[in-house]
Amino acid sequence: MTIATTTGQRPELAPNGLPQLDSDEALRYSRHLLLDEVGVDGQRRIKNARVLLIGAGGLGSPSALYLAAAGVGTLGLVDFDVVDATNLQRQILHGTADVGRAKTDSARDRIHEVNPHVHLEAFNTRFDTGNALEILRDFDIVVDGTDNFATRYLTNDAAVLLGKPNAFGCIFRFEGQASVFGAPNGPCYRCLFREPPPAGLVPNCAEAGVLGVLPGLVGTIQAIETLKLILGVGDPLIGRLLLIETLGMTFRSIAVRRDPTCPACGDAAFGGGTIRSLDDRPADYNEVVCAVPGSVMDGDAPAIREITATELADRISRGHDFDLVDVREPAEWAIARIEGARLVPLATVRHASDDWDRSREVVLYCKAGVRSMNAARQLLEKGFTRVTNVSGGIVSWTRDVDPSLQRY
Repeated sequence: MTIATTTGQRPELAPNGLPQLDSDEALRYSRHLLLDEVGVDGQRRIKNARVLLIGAGGLGSPSALYLAAAGVGTLGLVDFDVVDATNLQRQILHGTADVGRAKTDSARDRIHEVNPHVHLEAFNTRFDTGNALEILRDFDIVVDGTDNFATRYLTNDAAVLLGKPNAFGCIFRFEGQASVFGAPNGPCYRCLFREPPPAGLVPNCAEAGVLGVLPGLVGTIQAIETLKLILGVGDPLIGRLLLIETLGMTFRSIAVRRDPTCPACGDAAFGGGTIRSLDDRPADYNEVVCAVPGSVMDGDAPAIREITATELADRISRGHDFDLVDVREPAEWAIARIEGARLVPLATVRHASDDWDRSREVVLYCKAGVRSMNAARQLLEKGFTRVTNVSGGIVSWTRDVDPSLQRY
């Protein structure tokens, strides 16, 4: 695990346990000091706080920037990714010159520019069951900026085990959600969604798209909730899930109660709380339902064969006979497609395939291989016996076969 400690110094504590504000900080945070709910003592609590952000992407960017600007004394940041050009539409921690850099390095520079008083602990590593508790243990609050279910459930379970509140947020296309999970007597994420959905059922931002401004809105709400928890003011989103729909610009919240049978935070007397260590969790979501091996078997069903983009190109050049089907959305088809394919969006595959020849091989692709594997399983259920999935989808095709196609 790579830990880079940079940006600012750890605050020195006064005899009462809270750090003092120097004259520069008093001027910087003067608009906070004028608020009765914050004042000098509140700003000192903010300076004394240790907040861990999981992810330096769409949600982590605004959360990190506003928490740094607010004067949170120590920010932890976990990310193992590098900046890609497709991130720049929404991940405002990073700029054009940062493409190819580690996100933790880019975030370090940006946060230092925003507020050099902030102490940053950057973890350039994958957040997993082997390091989650070690990383999270010394922080007061976790901000969940994850973009996949595996890390989201791991973040929840680790926070519950350590008794750390979790400022949660998630986004999808034009919609967002926010809440505070894992607070005393409040629900956790598993109280709301006991288990992850099947792989491929809910596409991520790379597959479904997202309005670039939306994570700025949701991530800022996460930062607000974090500051409310630090200050002990207002009515945090504990026991409430905030639902945001930006096309109609509506905000509403629904009640979420702690489930006494929840495996993470439930009561033992009701059969809950069975996750008492990260080893007690079900097998990792990534390992169980996101893995796509070269040949997938489901009981006695025929195998879903998997081929690479270069193998597909070779078969096309040799004139092999098969039906090449693109299961992406029309907007993606308009950006780039493989010559000779026909478009059948995933949502329509089950019905559209009624008229297909079940004895003929069907080769399926999407952007990265997840949706096409979902489509392949649907075809097997309908009696197709020769089904092939293109691993890596058109991303691999663009990289390995035809770089002239537009990336997205």
